[in-house]
Amino acid sequence: MKKFFSNHFIPHWLILIIDMLFVAFSVFISIQVRFNFKVPDLEYVSLKYAVVTIIATRLILFLIFGSYKNIIRYTSTSDAFLMVLNLVIGSVFFVFLNILFHFGFGKANVIPYSIIIIELLMTTGLVIGYRILLKITFLEIRTPSREKTGVVIFGAGESGVITKRAIDRDAGSKYKVIAFFDDDTKKIGKKIEGVSILNSDKIDEVLQSNNIAHLIISVQKLRAERRAEIIDVCLKNNVKALIVPHVSKWINGELSFKQIRKINIEELLERDVIQISNKKVSQEISDKTVLVTGAAGSIGSELVRQIIGFYPKLLVGVDQAETPVFELQNELQKHSESLKIIVANICDAQKMRMIFEKYKPEIVFHAAAYKHVPIMETNPAEAIKNNVFGTRLLANLAMEFGVEKFIFISTDKAVNPTNIMGASKRIAEMYIQAHDKRNKTKFITTRFGNVLGSNGSVIPLFRRQIEKGGPVTVTDPEVTRYFMTIPEAVSLVLEAGTMGNGGEIFIFDMGESVKIIDLAKKMIQLSGYTIGKDIQIVFTGMRPGEKLYEELLADKENNLPTYHNRILIAKVQSRDVEAVETEIEELIQLVNSDNMTIVEKMKKIVPEFKSKNSIFEKLDKK
Repeated sequence: MKKFFSNHFIPHWLILIIDMLFVAFSVFISIQVRFNFKVPDLEYVSLKYAVVTIIATRLILFLIFGSYKNIIRYTSTSDAFLMVLNLVIGSVFFVFLNILFHFGFGKANVIPYSIIIIELLMTTGLVIGYRILLKITFLEIRTPSREKTGVVIFGAGESGVITKRAIDRDAGSKYKVIAFFDDDTKKIGKKIEGVSILNSDKIDEVLQSNNIAHLIISVQKLRAERRAEIIDVCLKNNVKALIVPHVSKWINGELSFKQIRKINIEELLERDVIQISNKKVSQEISDKTVLVTGAAGSIGSELVRQIIGFYPKLLVGVDQAETPVFELQNELQKHSESLKIIVANICDAQKMRMIFEKYKPEIVFHAAAYKHVPIMETNPAEAIKNNVFGTRLLANLAMEFGVEKFIFISTDKAVNPTNIMGASKRIAEMYIQAHDKRNKTKFITTRFGNVLGSNGSVIPLFRRQIEKGGPVTVTDPEVTRYFMTIPEAVSLVLEAGTMGNGGEIFIFDMGESVKIIDLAKKMIQLSGYTIGKDIQIVFTGMRPGEKLYEELLADKENNLPTYHNRILIAKVQSRDVEAVETEIEELIQLVNSDNMTIVEKMKKIVPEFKSKNSIFEKLDKK
């Protein structure tokens, strides 16, 4: 039966005959209703022209509109609209004939107005009704309701209604919407197109007791914390969570079921959008020359994107990675008049001096750095060259050329460092802080933890491992990390740079730390796999330089609040500038020495630097 209905279609000529039979039936009933089902014989004679006119007109319009050519099982709202338009045009024509005969020839109405109205309503209901009935019958035969998989929608607003209709239109043969959920208690107990609206408190209960394939989040503006709560309930019940994209991303303003996508782990870890003082940031940046180092990196490129929106006189981006520079330049080519991207190494003293001489930046955001802990653990000389020497070079040039503000992008790994990378960034912090107030330039440091989706971060690694079928590798079941999104981190950097008066080390409220093992589990589940069955999790042990948890404040540091509740100031005692300069110069002179010698000197400069899971631990025992 299913195969027969799937492979056979009602012939066009038969559809046309059925439509005309319904028209004839509607005309007959209209006449009967007009005369209360007691039509005098003489009226039948006088109405013969009306009957012929209606049937002939309907036939001609059906042929012109081609409504009989549509495949009934795929009847859509646009098909129904065209049919209504077809019928209304015919009825308007009947009215026009009456007016013409009345005023032009002094004749009575060709078709009584009551018959015009009744016939229009009946024909519309019959020709559209039987199409819908046949479509429902076909869908039920092909996929009975009992075989359809249940889907629930969170959000009973306009977006939720559009989502249901998209499912019915595009995936109605597979899925059936069985419930709406909403936080608005005023909607509870009501129905949308026959589907009940339930209190969102019932989500867990409904997911447990029904065969639900997907929960679709259709609310366009949902708090990040609320979204995370809903997704956690889905993961707990092995129900796949999907999300409706923002309306601006709908194709031609219409939502398709194919556009409803999986939840990304980044969305699960996101917090509500932070509010920054755009007016103050704009006043700081507008019509000024800004230099961004590491401009093609994860943080640097987002700095470029956000800064360009505040209309600087010129934004100069520097990075040594050719391909990312090429991609960034292509992305922002419409800003070519106010954006200059330069391929250069920040350790190239001659090139950096040329850039400062030529463009005379007024604000510098220094984001260029070597950041991968395991790589720097085996290459301490390179960490010193790039993270320490490069920062010192830029800071000195900033002072020489009268830069107003120098904002240094540091890391939480600089706090009680356990690895080369963190220690190198702490040394750079010390140089920056010691030189504040030495002249016009205000030096400001910002610290934050891991950013979601940045180059080399754990999330892209887990995603690649899942795509390959696993295993997903986690260093230790107890390891935790702080996370924030790249746009969030950069917004806070801009805000901190605006409020900074020089010498501060700003730290950001990054919320609760996240267990990496929990992150891995959620990513596997969000991908639709079962942990231990489809994808295995393997513990590999801590890598050199890694620690179980990160810190934003050292033991001896306190913090002070600012006017922004997400930004704090770490109270860190500044070192004597001459002593810092001497120690760092001695360290840089050691870059061609053996690794042990370099790291030993780093530990003298940063006494709290205690190595973890590293060959350099022996130096801490001296």
